[in-house]
Amino acid sequence: MKIEVTINGEPHVDDVEPRLLLVHYLRDVLGLTGTHVGCESSICGACTILLNGLAMKSCTTLAVQANGSEITTIEGLAQNGDLHPVQEGFWECHGLQCGFCTPGMIISVHQLLERNAKPTEAEIRRGIEGNLCRCTGYQHIVDAVQYAAKKMNA
Repeated sequence: MKIEVTINGEPHVDDVEPRLLLVHYLRDVLGLTGTHVGCESSICGACTILLNGLAMKSCTTLAVQANGSEITTIEGLAQNGDLHPVQEGFWECHGLQCGFCTPGMIISVHQLLERNAKPTEAEIRRGIEGNLCRCTGYQHIVDAVQYAAKKMNA
């Protein structure tokens, strides 16, 4: 089936099998490997992207379901070589260790801060609960979100 999508600001037209998952379209067809395949059941959040501005898990969405949509992946957050404040926060506050969950976590945090510019610690923890991290213990991730919120509100 033919799909037309805009990914990170660039249009793409491709013929895909109707059963192709969006995460595999992004990774295998377009080479955008920042979106990770983890659990393939929407539990871990490693595959989180923005679909028309909403964070969603691409491992349980078919590529054909995204037809006509705008998609933002982790590769699309940095602008002109500058990290997005959320990416910078993860760097500065050590919000990652192995990095496997990081792209999906950053996308989820991006949406959280779009909806709530000054989240409390409890709101941050609630906002990232759909993303699992096996390394950090989450405190540095919370610190990274607080860093990004301050920077975005300055």
